[in-house]
Amino acid sequence: MKKFFKLIFGRMPLILFAFILQVTITIILPLALTYYYPNVFGNLFYLLNMAYSVMGIVLTIYLINSDMPNEAQLAWAIILLFFPILGISMYFLFVRRKPHRKHRKLYESVAVETKKYTKKSAEEDENLRAALGDKFGQFQYIYNATDMKAFQNTSVKYLKLGEVFCTELINELKQAKNYIFMEYFIIDEGKLWDSILNILKQKVQEGVEVRVMYDDLGTMNKLPSNYHKKLTKAGIKCVRFNAFGPIVSASHNNRDHRKITIIDGNVGFVSGLNLADEYVNLTHPFGHWKDTGIKLVGDAVKNLVIMFLQLYDVQNQKLEDFSTYFYKGENEQKANGLVCPYGDGPKYFYNEYVASNVYLNLINQAKKYVWITTPYLIIDNKLTNALTSAARRGVDVRIITPHVPDKKIIFSITRSSYHALQKAGVKIFEYAKGFIHSKQVLCDDELGILGTINFDYRSLLHHYECGVLMYQTDCLADMKADFENLFEFSINMEGFKQKALTRMFCSVMKLFTPLL
Repeated sequence: MKKFFKLIFGRMPLILFAFILQVTITIILPLALTYYYPNVFGNLFYLLNMAYSVMGIVLTIYLINSDMPNEAQLAWAIILLFFPILGISMYFLFVRRKPHRKHRKLYESVAVETKKYTKKSAEEDENLRAALGDKFGQFQYIYNATDMKAFQNTSVKYLKLGEVFCTELINELKQAKNYIFMEYFIIDEGKLWDSILNILKQKVQEGVEVRVMYDDLGTMNKLPSNYHKKLTKAGIKCVRFNAFGPIVSASHNNRDHRKITIIDGNVGFVSGLNLADEYVNLTHPFGHWKDTGIKLVGDAVKNLVIMFLQLYDVQNQKLEDFSTYFYKGENEQKANGLVCPYGDGPKYFYNEYVASNVYLNLINQAKKYVWITTPYLIIDNKLTNALTSAARRGVDVRIITPHVPDKKIIFSITRSSYHALQKAGVKIFEYAKGFIHSKQVLCDDELGILGTINFDYRSLLHHYECGVLMYQTDCLADMKADFENLFEFSINMEGFKQKALTRMFCSVMKLFTPLL
């Protein structure tokens, strides 16, 4: 009986009911009134229908002239022109993301606060040019787009499994002296989170400031709706990112997909892992779960501090002095290379598609090889053309995706991308042991990216994401060895063909994937 009441009166069913009510009032009710009372509402509906049609044409022209990806423009044009009432309603629910005035002011204040601490001197710029050579442009793009600088004096440790990552994470959490910041898309109650939570509570007792920010939609079926209050009661400053309510708006389409931990401003973790048991193979819903992460120690952690506070302060509606949380102690690291953690997110926050452009820059300038792992492969023409062009000019392009699906429809759409890539010489592998969730790119033994950014539309267009671009860091050799090991345990999908009906279904679905 308890499960029945939870199913009926749980948070998700209530939000779904509220959404259906919105659709009913805006779309279904006018149609019903016109049908049953044509003499009263017939002329009104005719005028409304004309107005919707005109508005649909106007919005289509506007979107075609915007910088929205071509695939998204086509999908919206079809909906707006053929189903204007539905299309316009969806547009205002899921596309028109103009933030509230008070939020806009805070975004502007956050941008000003960020620039205080990220401005490069002429000497820094010259040193970076000398150290990076022809790779300088890769890092300069990130700086110009996000204000995130590249740093030397940062050690990077590659963590090749979720179990390895979390052992290292827990050990560092225990050493925290001043503060702990944690930002995750999903937190799920279980053995892993319980062990972390016990440490966080102990640290609060020791006087350490602890902040946790989790995505509200990501945790909706994982945590109770009042869980943030439980953490707050325990002395942990907790924020639900973009808290989901019954009034659905376009902002709810932008989720915080980042996975970041910062300890005392000197130690940082970035990974593909959420804080749930399946990510460390305590449970096995999809076979062996393969994920990766990195541990940063040194100057580059400053970028993670800034990125965390940017979103935390916007959600908390209170701007802080970021410099309070920068590391001020001795910080000499015996490390090679340069490191640049960077963020990405919706256009109203970042102004351009940073993550997609970083991937494009790297692929387009590759000379020897580009190796990629991603759980989903649903990409636009720009990335497809970059990958196929690289393969055709002789670059060894390899992509590893899961062999065991977590979402069957998305799995089928991912597989539907294989043919065009393979035709150009891209090699596709599927991880045979289970589900590969790591998001990483390795290029020419010199450049690597690891973070939360999938090769799909949600990551590249809609979500707040993070990545770390590395140049000649020591950990790239470990990443390469892990790739080589993965190829041995993966299935070469050369010659793979989907069934005709599946191909037809995926062809239709891919038309609308930019909207999902």
